[in-house]
Amino acid sequence: LIVDELSCVEDDFNGLMDKVTTIPALDTPQGRDESDNLEIFRTKIPGFKFKPKDHIELARDLDIIDFERGVKVAGFRGYYLKKEGAQLAMALMMFTFNKMVQKGFQPMIPPTLVKGFALHGSGYFKDWDYNPELDEIYRVEASSHQEHNKYLVGTAEPSLLAYYYDEVLKEEDLPIRLAGFSQCYRREIGSYGKDTKGLYRVHEFMKVEQVVISKADLEESDKLQQQMVEITKEIHEDLGLPYRVLRICMGDLGTGKYKQFDYEAWLPGSNRWAETGSASNFLDWQARRLKIRYVDKNGEKKFVYLLNNTALPTPRPLIAILENYQTKKGTVMVPKVLRKYMGGMKEIK
Repeated sequence: LIVDELSCVEDDFNGLMDKVTTIPALDTPQGRDESDNLEIFRTKIPGFKFKPKDHIELARDLDIIDFERGVKVAGFRGYYLKKEGAQLAMALMMFTFNKMVQKGFQPMIPPTLVKGFALHGSGYFKDWDYNPELDEIYRVEASSHQEHNKYLVGTAEPSLLAYYYDEVLKEEDLPIRLAGFSQCYRREIGSYGKDTKGLYRVHEFMKVEQVVISKADLEESDKLQQQMVEITKEIHEDLGLPYRVLRICMGDLGTGKYKQFDYEAWLPGSNRWAETGSASNFLDWQARRLKIRYVDKNGEKKFVYLLNNTALPTPRPLIAILENYQTKKGTVMVPKVLRKYMGGMKEIK
């Protein structure tokens, strides 16, 4: 009976703690929503001497993405990358993955089908448990009562963070830098009617994600976050993509986040900015859920600080390359850094 009462109290406590957010950084911009996010960096937007096509028209003309058969086979927002389109997507991933290794990140290919604690611990469940009305995660039902339901991740972040679930690390081993490549799945339940055509908003894609585990030091975690931001800026510049960096305002900052930066690439054919990723510092908000601690030099156990950053996903950078590298004759030049991953190909005809 006492054990049952304790379990109920713990459930109530955990439910309340789930609603407690992190106090944002003092220099976080004031604002109500994404329209108040602060642009802190922007590269020059190049002009075109002809009217640029959007990626849907380019993909159709070059026969490198098949949206019609994708919908037929996979349903709404389905697509097939094919021919040079498939090569270009894989080249993006290989280039980015190798870049992360060069920057000192440990490469990993983590599981994409995970238990619920990984998604709760990283904050991807809006509540204590899965809520089909709120959560963007796909659930895979257990085939028997002896199994647990599992979930398809929307990024490698939950799997990478859960790698050290309920473990105590050593301070001298921190920071730990991980880079995960994964397939990603998102229900996009909050985007009904938005970006219904093309690659801009899809249910399935690939991504390279960065995760850093640091000691509980605010100054150090700030520096580590800036290092991740600089790596992603470097990736955009290596690819020759016009882009900008935003500092996320108070009203657009997700629960648990201390500080966040977003990246957006310019799409000339669509005449818009497109989010290509974000860098977030959660301090110990995720670590408390995942019970990841370390022993400091005084022998005291503390929760680690957890940070994550999108190195690069496939869909929107792929759109940006097609639209920014298109030529007047309707071909697409391949960025120089990707050519070695495409057998030396210089142009998609």
